[in-house]
Amino acid sequence: MKKICTTLSLFLLIAWQPGPGKQEKEAQTIRTYRDLFNQAIERHDLDAMTQFWREDITLVRGNATQTQGKDAVTAAWKKLFDENKEVNYVRTPSSIIISNNDTLAWETGTWKAFHSYSKGGNYSAMWRKTDKVWKLQAELFVSLK
Repeated sequence: MKKICTTLSLFLLIAWQPGPGKQEKEAQTIRTYRDLFNQAIERHDLDAMTQFWREDITLVRGNATQTQGKDAVTAAWKKLFDENKEVNYVRTPSSIIISNNDTLAWETGTWKAFHSYSKGGNYSAMWRKTDKVWKLQAELFVSLK
């Protein structure tokens, strides 16, 4: 009987171990969104890219050019894609921090550019969750290469 109780206790201890916390799950969602966003850039798929932007997104490019609003950011990407059919950018998050109230997230990492005037650098992004969906509020890129 003691062996059965010990086995049952061990089983319950293992079964009741919490999985990843809510903040880690939210961070993983943003990592997944970033991966999908990178894929959309590679395909030059503006429709897929814009689904990750808030209407009031702010973008600061690596050369310090600032663009505000979803329509303006979309137009800037369209111009870039039209002028350079091979351009590609890959963002690689090194850290994603979710706010205590689960409505904001800070992503930082590095970015690489291919077939571009710049070759890469560091970036930060602000994500905002509205109606249970994460979207980019702001992105800041600094060209370092």
